[in-house]
Amino acid sequence: MNVKITGIGSYIPSEIAKNEHFGNHHFYNEDGTPFGHKNEVIIEKFKAITGINERRYIPKTLNTSDIASFAAENAIKNSGIDKEELNYIIVAHNYGDVKDGSLQSDTVPSIATRVKHNLKIHNPTCVGYDVLFGCPGWIEGMIQANAFIKAGIAKKCLVVGAEALSRVVDPHDRDSMIYSDGAGAAVVEATEEAGGILNHFSATYAFDEAHFIFFGESNNLEKKDNRRYIKMYGRKIYEFALNHVPDAMKTCLDKTGIGIDEVKKIFIHQANEKMDEAIVHRFYKLYGKTTPEAIMPMSIDKLGNSSVATVPTLYDLVLNGELEGHSIQKGDVVIFASVGAGMNINAIVYKV
Repeated sequence: MNVKITGIGSYIPSEIAKNEHFGNHHFYNEDGTPFGHKNEVIIEKFKAITGINERRYIPKTLNTSDIASFAAENAIKNSGIDKEELNYIIVAHNYGDVKDGSLQSDTVPSIATRVKHNLKIHNPTCVGYDVLFGCPGWIEGMIQANAFIKAGIAKKCLVVGAEALSRVVDPHDRDSMIYSDGAGAAVVEATEEAGGILNHFSATYAFDEAHFIFFGESNNLEKKDNRRYIKMYGRKIYEFALNHVPDAMKTCLDKTGIGIDEVKKIFIHQANEKMDEAIVHRFYKLYGKTTPEAIMPMSIDKLGNSSVATVPTLYDLVLNGELEGHSIQKGDVVIFASVGAGMNINAIVYKV
């Protein structure tokens, strides 16, 4: 018995925020002092490092649970299954439903429960729960679904990654330009067909690294609204990712017995273009190889960093031929990999 993705779907918001959107923002350092550069310079340097030219935001009327439901509906439709046959709905996110203008996150009931409600699933033995695992949450949800199916307690699972980071960004922090909104989902099933999830690897580094990404106050110290925003130590995360993610990917691949030259695509969390390129370059260097062209699809230039949604959304785009220069065929070996708050890393070797 194998575990394969039989349906994939995503939701990409229609509202586009180009880099020029931040032209009138007032950016401050962590200590509250103003930046010493004009916004045009800040934006130009940001684009050069991250590769982001624009990102997507959800409308004020929607929340994370809504866009998670849209992606889930698309995945179920793509799979052709009866939604009542689902055994688990696993939703990865990090901040729950933060309504527009709200100071508080809403996670009761869980986002997975809300998705099940929105899908109008009657079956009470379809169990819904949330995964909070930083940006690697969707991949971790896939690993959990694989475990359920391999253990014989599930046959069909729905794994969703959804996030509305526009609701938790500090407009006075340069890093706010990185984040975006989106959702991706996959139906995974037990099958006798060859391929599927061949191996996986996960790790949490929390001794010194636990607070590399955290919730903190605005960089504008004059704001007194008691809100908290997503914050990160970018340099520390960059160094952490380069030191650990390539090894995690290699550990995962080596246990399959599949050679590096057989890997057709690497679907890596769309966090930062330069960082992702460096991770993949170092991964191939571990094998004494140079990085092949077109091995790593990228959507970050147009979609930004939507956390848990980046990997399933990217896979959906490539699988459906919507990302120029990239395609995958049945039988291809691909790698899913991610890094994020925790600090967590994970990887899956998957045969299409």
